[in-house]
Amino acid sequence: MYEKNGEKYFIVDAHVAIWDGRESNLKNIHGKQFIDCFYDYHKNLSPEEVVWDYDTYTYYGGQRFMKDLFEEGYVDHAIFQPALLGDFYKNGFGQTEEAFGLARQNPGKLTYNHAYDPRNGEAGLEQLRRDAERMGLKGVKLYTAEWHGDSRGYKLDDPWSRRYLEECLELGITNIHVHKGPTIRPLDRDAFDVADIDKVATDYLDLNSSSSTSACPGSRTSTGSPPRSPTCTADSRWRCPSSTPGPATSPRSSVSSSTGSARTRSSSPATTPSGRRSGWSRSSSTSRSRPT
Repeated sequence: MYEKNGEKYFIVDAHVAIWDGRESNLKNIHGKQFIDCFYDYHKNLSPEEVVWDYDTYTYYGGQRFMKDLFEEGYVDHAIFQPALLGDFYKNGFGQTEEAFGLARQNPGKLTYNHAYDPRNGEAGLEQLRRDAERMGLKGVKLYTAEWHGDSRGYKLDDPWSRRYLEECLELGITNIHVHKGPTIRPLDRDAFDVADIDKVATDYLDLNSSSSTSACPGSRTSTGSPPRSPTCTADSRWRCPSSTPGPATSPRSSVSSSTGSARTRSSSPATTPSGRRSGWSRSSSTSRSRPT
């Protein structure tokens, strides 16, 4: 456990991932744009002494993940929140099977949340049922800005999304973590809009929800629902350089923190607990189609 000033903290990192953004996994130019933008966040928002080189950053596998978080870092428990991005990467970005395998091997240290895309319709619902049974799912991470064919994002209260949320209730998947930022190339800015969060947070009170990185630079609005809904919380992985003094890096939390794109050693650029509140996520985004 992390200790400071004589007080011990049990650190739960509530948003971690492994990924493969290497050239061999790119499906198109958009995969390159995505990992390049993530690397720019890391390089420009992290202290110079912990910046990784580009080739190291593009692949973050399980072996280094375990070393960074649990051997050299001070995380006590971490929660996987993978991104699929199947339209950009041949084998997906978030390496879900490897992450699930790590969680099975280390149940005391890792919890695996899965991911789905409601635009997969009925076939996706069947897959969700199989995944829930095989993986023992209690939570999912939704990335509403992901592209899917001609669609460049969806709203959490879209009809198909509601069907999936209702299925989650039936399956006992009650922790819904919706990723709402940071805005990143080539994903559309308005697909990160959190304005419709109230609808599903109000309608599905048996789901625990939180929106992630919902107060980042480029977000259209910050999350307004957490104070209004007892089932909804928000966590911000990033301090906004324009409004927060000091280094614009990701703060650690004594209860929960999130890493991901600005990852450095010990899984996060900063190393001081900030006392942020932990939570799962529910949120919203917009629907758009790609130009033909």
